[in-house]
Amino acid sequence: MEVWKVLDSITKQKLINLFAVGLLFWISMTLLLPALPIYIQDMGGSTQQVGIVMSCFAVGLIVSRTWLGNVADLRSRKIVILIGTLVSAIAPIFYLLVHSVLGLGFIRAFHGISIAAFTIGYSALVVDLAPFQHRGTLIGYMNLVVPIGMSIGPAVGGFLQTSGKEYIPHGTGYEILFAISTLCGALAFILGSQITETSLPGGKSPLENATQIKRDFWQLTKDPALIVPTIILLLIGLVFGTLVAFLPLFIQELQLDFNVGFYYTTTAIASFAVRLFVGKASDRYGRGLFISGALVCYLISMVLLAQAETPNMFILSAIAEGAGAGILIPLTLALISDRSYSNERGKVFALCMGGFDIGIALGGLTLGSLSFILGGYRGIFSLAAILALIALIVFVTQVGKNVRHSLFFALGQAKDAYQISE
Repeated sequence: MEVWKVLDSITKQKLINLFAVGLLFWISMTLLLPALPIYIQDMGGSTQQVGIVMSCFAVGLIVSRTWLGNVADLRSRKIVILIGTLVSAIAPIFYLLVHSVLGLGFIRAFHGISIAAFTIGYSALVVDLAPFQHRGTLIGYMNLVVPIGMSIGPAVGGFLQTSGKEYIPHGTGYEILFAISTLCGALAFILGSQITETSLPGGKSPLENATQIKRDFWQLTKDPALIVPTIILLLIGLVFGTLVAFLPLFIQELQLDFNVGFYYTTTAIASFAVRLFVGKASDRYGRGLFISGALVCYLISMVLLAQAETPNMFILSAIAEGAGAGILIPLTLALISDRSYSNERGKVFALCMGGFDIGIALGGLTLGSLSFILGGYRGIFSLAAILALIALIVFVTQVGKNVRHSLFFALGQAKDAYQISE
């Protein structure tokens, strides 16, 4: 890797340690993806209640993002990483201790704090360490923890969910699953405690750069350079929230011999594959073309899911969704990093990823409530496809300073007019 050659040995060691923390964290989180909707249903939850409880995850994200972003900027990235890993270690225990749908909703909201904290701290620290000219490349490589974690977690989680009863007499099948999730979170916390604070390339502290403009969170919300990426992530958050909440139940309704964990594993493999090259390519050709492609992938994935009848169609949908996620999240992080100063990136990530959180919160809740009107799960995923199309239209027409520039940027034919060089 070209970017690896330009880094000093201390920075390399920091990145390796950070990568290990991220991998354990994402395994802890994704172990539960195949099981939680069915677990909620086993606790007596209806389809609508499953959507509500799964959406509660984003409630924790939303209410904590702004505060955590300020902590990351004013105190340290390490603190918020430790908060995220600690919550990921504690929350799975409480799922077993709570025996009501309402209680599960509260625990799910608490669990959401983990993602809010970890993604802000992790992303900000990676950008702090990345040379400007290789930012997209390094973000892409370091975000491989997500698809690798998702390739391991859901497959193992799906297996443990179905076989756990064999290992614990009179067990429900979930005890081992939640225990391993807790163990991975605890290991991530221990490794995370070894992280040392970093400085920006060139020796400047991310919190001490006199040339930078200081903006508070509400000033950032008025910046058009950041609002459009936030709206895009909001719409895709709606799509992703719908997918997580209802995919296991859709497959169960179809009575297919298909482990939902393999859907997530396929998604992770596709995401891994595109991340290997897309970050470097975006450093050379710009972020716009690839983000446009990611939104097209999400559209294709939801259309396939709405029409799915066989395991092969689910696999094709997973490939498209994985490619979309593998491009969209790291390159949107790179885009908003390009458009912000280092001393405000915690708040910027909180704002923009907050759009994704709200989408997740509303996705399961609103589309689950509309399930009868939409004609069941196929109607839900059809509406998700429309949301992906709207996201594409908004990006192509609004991401730049005017429609013409937006179109050219989205097609890779113009530079980002909002980019800030540090």
